[in-house]
Amino acid sequence: MKKSAVINSHVSAVIANMAHNDKLSIGDAGMPVPNETPKIDLALTKDIPRFMAVLENVLTELCVERVILAHEIKEKNPAVLEAIKEVMGDTPISFVDHEEMKEDLKNCKAFIRTGEMTPYANIILCSGVVF
Repeated sequence: MKKSAVINSHVSAVIANMAHNDKLSIGDAGMPVPNETPKIDLALTKDIPRFMAVLENVLTELCVERVILAHEIKEKNPAVLEAIKEVMGDTPISFVDHEEMKEDLKNCKAFIRTGEMTPYANIILCSGVVF
């Protein structure tokens, strides 16, 4: 049995296969996922698991160089934005329109769906390198 923090086999496999500049997305229960993007559905019920819990878990194993968020999170979900900023530390954050973010999901290795039920709780993590 895997001993480290990410024990979901699908999430762990995606992280293990990430290379520099690859993208992985985590989002709320309502984010539409393009058919060509693999979806790892962790949602069990309303708010289980929460977006931040999944993000924090993924960050234990994924080296992140930068993140992409929707502009709309600033006004529609400032609490999650502040939580993201706190866990991301000095990692650069760029903002795009939500429609552009949805389009960029086509470029992600996978989308991890959470049970989050707050608006614009979506992130694209751009993989860095550990050397």
